[in-house]
Amino acid sequence: MASTLVQFRIDDSAKTTATHICERLGIDLQSYLRMCILRLNQENGIPFSMNVNDIPKNKGIEAMKAASRIAEESGISDMSLDDINKEIKAARKKVKR
Repeated sequence: MASTLVQFRIDDSAKTTATHICERLGIDLQSYLRMCILRLNQENGIPFSMNVNDIPKNKGIEAMKAASRIAEESGISDMSLDDINKEIKAARKKVKR
């Protein structure tokens, strides 16, 4: 099958934004553009929607972000691992009493 080069101009910020969205969807921009043209031809119109909002959130990452936010708000985001372990040890001693 012969292939042809398709080129067009777009401003840098629009390309950057589109590239980031495609990366979050797990594809590159070129693949997305090929999909668009193929589906446009198949359906004789724009047949689909792909939104970043449709991607389920990773609960582990969301929990870590929440913990980081709480630590920042509490002024303890700069604690070292040793400091954290000391806090845990002290809290466990209080519970045992």
